[in-house]
Amino acid sequence: MKLFIDTGNIKEIEALATLGIIDGVTTNPSLMAKESGDYRKQMKEICRIVQGPVSAEVLATDYEGMLREGRDLATIDEHIVVKVPLTRDGIRACGTLSREGLKVNVTLCFSAAQALLAAKAGASYISPFVGRLDDVATTGMTLVQEIVDIYRNYPFSTEVLVASVRHPIHIVEAAKMGADICTCPAKVIDACFKHPLTDIGLQNFIKDWEKAQQGARV
Repeated sequence: MKLFIDTGNIKEIEALATLGIIDGVTTNPSLMAKESGDYRKQMKEICRIVQGPVSAEVLATDYEGMLREGRDLATIDEHIVVKVPLTRDGIRACGTLSREGLKVNVTLCFSAAQALLAAKAGASYISPFVGRLDDVATTGMTLVQEIVDIYRNYPFSTEVLVASVRHPIHIVEAAKMGADICTCPAKVIDACFKHPLTDIGLQNFIKDWEKAQQGARV
């Protein structure tokens, strides 16, 4: 399973990219609003760092506006993936942009029926929001399983990109289900490194080695 970082913060991206575990980046207007500086330059720098798919979202809600913005975003860098919402106009824009050879990430997916429409429109990625479903007392990962099962039945090329990830359990469950990608905030990826037994074991190894060295010097 590929691992994307869900952020617009260049420092966070650089810190994780150096570990060699990040395959791409997803951004949205809310994330980018937190960052200062020129938007296009920021997106270009993110693409340079990651050298993988980088989702940049349109702000328009109408078909013509999405096409105009999507085409413009795609000129920033070859790694840009145009992100559109799962609406009627979004699905229509996805179909047009996909036929033009652009990669499209259809976002804000909350049902398997929506995911089916995105795949039929030629989306490169579908982004089910698992955390937001959990927030309204619905098991978000059930949706991921439904989408994975449906896509396996047909020759769709759409990749399942699990979004709105809140904790490492979401990542593990997505991997077990066979999702293609999980996109996570930096803090969630950082949490994957942590386990008390790892810390205790490392401390014990160091202490045992130091004791052995002290005994050798006696």
